[in-house]
Amino acid sequence: MIIQRVVLNSRPGKNGVPVAENFRLEESTIADTVQAGQVRVKTLYLSVDPYMRCRMNEDTGSDYLRPWQLSEVADGGGIGVVEESKYDNLAKGDFVTSFTWPWQTVAILDGSLLQKLVPQLVNGRLSYFLGAAGITGLTALLGIREKGHVAAGGNQTMVVSGAAGACGSLAGQIGRLEGCSRVVGIAGTDEKCSILVQEMGFDAAINYKKGDVAKQLRELCPGGVDVYFDNVGGDISDTVISQMNQNSHIILCGQISQYNKDVPYPPPLPPDIEKIQKERNITRERFLVLNYMDKQEASVLQLCQWIQEGKLKVRETVVEGLANIGAAFQSMMNGGNIGKQIVSVSK
Repeated sequence: MIIQRVVLNSRPGKNGVPVAENFRLEESTIADTVQAGQVRVKTLYLSVDPYMRCRMNEDTGSDYLRPWQLSEVADGGGIGVVEESKYDNLAKGDFVTSFTWPWQTVAILDGSLLQKLVPQLVNGRLSYFLGAAGITGLTALLGIREKGHVAAGGNQTMVVSGAAGACGSLAGQIGRLEGCSRVVGIAGTDEKCSILVQEMGFDAAINYKKGDVAKQLRELCPGGVDVYFDNVGGDISDTVISQMNQNSHIILCGQISQYNKDVPYPPPLPPDIEKIQKERNITRERFLVLNYMDKQEASVLQLCQWIQEGKLKVRETVVEGLANIGAAFQSMMNGGNIGKQIVSVSK
């Protein structure tokens, strides 16, 4: 069977900025027959995520992320529909997902590595299982519950950087649902800031490209910052940490401002900021959602319930066509999208 797939065409270099041309669309073939325990799936949606930048390097810098190989098919979170099955627990027509879905139009996969989806849980919006009801939503929810120490009635202020992104836009809303009394987002355009406040219920949002971020933070968080959901690292995070309270908490979700730099993860703080962290007893522990998969099922059901009740607003940037996944990746890394970046493959 002839299929289309996307392979890693070139590496941007440890300090380089990814471009669409780092990926290549090509034709390939897969077997015409499905073996015992396997299923043939048609790809519907693929997830494009910031962490994938690390996979473009020969060494990801992480013991749990495998680097993409040159001229080999890329992979990540994906959703598809079963076209043929020789795996007992899956039947033709079932919708399934995997963290390691190949970037190709049709694939033959090990049925035991696939998770069956129930579209009704997300009101039929299957792509939500790659975002708000998937690993992105789990990262936001479990990050807040495991590392944020949010307590209902605690009068806590949360700040979210990268707040208009896939995880940040959910984290701010979940922080409020979990009990934060004030939530402030940091994003890169006036449009994003407006969406955060008017659509997603943030109390305020700061455009870090305009004005004095430190001054705006002092005005919007007069009682200081108790919980910081950190998606970006770098200067923005240093500014937030300098205004954090005694015994406050950093949820170390991502460091996208550092992903094009050859630095360890998590990147070390500047000496003056590290001094503040230690003097104020601010926790800053590496957070990996895969360490909490025992809580996955209950957490996904909670996310789905909030979506159904309209308590969790979901934004997606959907790009049509497998051929455009490289451009979608470049746009995401440049901060061009609002919410989850999804590629729709079937159309």
